[in-house]
Amino acid sequence: MLATKDQHCIWHPFTQHYTADAPIVITQARGAYLVDENGKEYLDLISSWWVNLHGHAHPYIAKAIAEQAQRLEHVMFAGFTHEPAINLAECLLQIAPSYDKVFYTDNGSTAIEVALKMAYQFWLNQGQKRAKFVAFTGAYHGDTFGAMAVGKTSGYYDPFFDLLLEVTFLPYPATWINDDSVDEKEAAAIQSLERYLEDHAQGTAAIIFEPLIQGASGMHMCRPRFIETVVKRCRQVGVLTIADEIMTGFGRTGQMLACDTLNGHYPDFLCLSKGITGGFLPLAVTLCTNQIYEAFLGTSYAKALTHGHSYTANPLACAAALASWDLFKQEQTLSKINTLSQAQAHWAEALSAVPCVEKCRQQGTILAFNLRNFNPEQLQKFKRTVIENGLNIRPLGATVYTLPPYCVTPEQLRSAYVKVIDYIS
Repeated sequence: MLATKDQHCIWHPFTQHYTADAPIVITQARGAYLVDENGKEYLDLISSWWVNLHGHAHPYIAKAIAEQAQRLEHVMFAGFTHEPAINLAECLLQIAPSYDKVFYTDNGSTAIEVALKMAYQFWLNQGQKRAKFVAFTGAYHGDTFGAMAVGKTSGYYDPFFDLLLEVTFLPYPATWINDDSVDEKEAAAIQSLERYLEDHAQGTAAIIFEPLIQGASGMHMCRPRFIETVVKRCRQVGVLTIADEIMTGFGRTGQMLACDTLNGHYPDFLCLSKGITGGFLPLAVTLCTNQIYEAFLGTSYAKALTHGHSYTANPLACAAALASWDLFKQEQTLSKINTLSQAQAHWAEALSAVPCVEKCRQQGTILAFNLRNFNPEQLQKFKRTVIENGLNIRPLGATVYTLPPYCVTPEQLRSAYVKVIDYIS
């Protein structure tokens, strides 16, 4: 069996192999479904770790990759360029018109790493050593060392604490449906930010945040006005702002970017990945303004950003991303997102009435809730049960969430939620 061979030679991510079940061998996928080696279907309710937008194996994106592979599969991106990278950069700057430059990397962690390095060197190139960074409690920004440092409180990095740069963490006002304390929590969080800035603004390079939703630490949601206030206040005192839209970009929160809800107060950096290629190939970008870019210009190479990857701006990945963007227009994806968001709002209301459900929350196409008083054994049983029932749901501790591809139908969602509610009731 393939699963047995896998267990002999592969080390999987986020897996304790001593206790883990044998992996499920997926042989094909179409639309919202994964199909295993026995022909069993699984409704992919988490978009295969949030990367799939339009459905699995979409023929339009597959064709674009195949055609690009016949022309140019890859070329180093220092000293060379190519049409797919140029066209994609132009598209991204149309989606996010507050930015001027696109720096390519190959996954979310490296997009964050680049933003942190840019922010630090931005000040250094101007004769200021600003070594402090700020993040919010519960944030997760990736698994490289800089990203781990600003996500230290997410619960993933305990073995590496001694190796991480020092970061100040401020309270995050997580909220949910019918949360009566949200105003109080937001006020306290802003007050903490104000106190920090009063004492440390001059030595701080940047603050980083996941706009609207903290993903991997438990789908914690906040209101747009909180993030807007953070950006405005930091800009007033000269602290750079970094938006981690690795998960939230490309429609997940109901609009193309979560930062579109900030009334024009866009952060200095915008990091995108995951859904950028429609779920086909690794690619990431860090967007910045000309103000940032121009601080790296000069006659000395020492002012340049010395960062890059072998597969930077891979033409196949860029072609996939361009095809994914075409599909937004061809398939009226924003309309699908609106329909899916309405369906998720309906099921959030239904789930809120289930006795063991607490802190139900929904933002755009993302729905999350906590299971009250479920012990680790019950949570593991829940995870196995939903998989056995053909649902790809991977809880984050006691948090259950769905983040499906935009091709999912209302009937598919209904069938899935009926199964979940039946099990937990």
